[in-house]
Amino acid sequence: MAFGNPYAAYQKTAVNTASQGKLVVMLYQGAAKEMQAAYDSFGSGDKLPASAIESFGKHLMKSQEIINELQVSLDMDKGGQIAQNLMSLYVYFNKELMDVSIKQDKGKLRQILDMIKELCSAWESAAQNTSVDSIPQAQRTLNITAG
Repeated sequence: MAFGNPYAAYQKTAVNTASQGKLVVMLYQGAAKEMQAAYDSFGSGDKLPASAIESFGKHLMKSQEIINELQVSLDMDKGGQIAQNLMSLYVYFNKELMDVSIKQDKGKLRQILDMIKELCSAWESAAQNTSVDSIPQAQRTLNITAG
C-alpha cells in the first residue's frame, strides 16, 4: 500500500490545523523561501546565468502568487489602516518583483527579500503572542510534582 509523499501529508495537516496567524506566517515563509531560491539562482555574480533563467522565473512567480494570496486574504472592512498599509506593501512587492523579473535585478530582489523576512518575523511574534494570550493562565502553567 502506497502512502504517497509523507512530507506533503505533513504539510497539508500543518495547514489544516494552523491558526490564522500561523497561516500568514507560513505564507511569508513560503514567499521568503521562493525569493531566496530566485536570489540563489544568480550564484556568486550579479548576472543571472542563462541556465538559471527558467528556475529564477518560476521562483519569482511562486513568490508573487503567495503575495497575491496574502492580498486577497486581507479583510479591508475590519482591518482598517493596517489592512490598507499591508495592501500597499503587497502591491509594491508585486510591482518590484515584476521589475526584478524583467531586469534580473539581484540587488532589488535582496531588498524585497529582506523586507519580507522582517514582516515574517513580526507576524511570527504576533502569532505567538496571540496564541499564548488566548490560552487561559491556568492552562499555560505546568503543574509538576515529585512522585
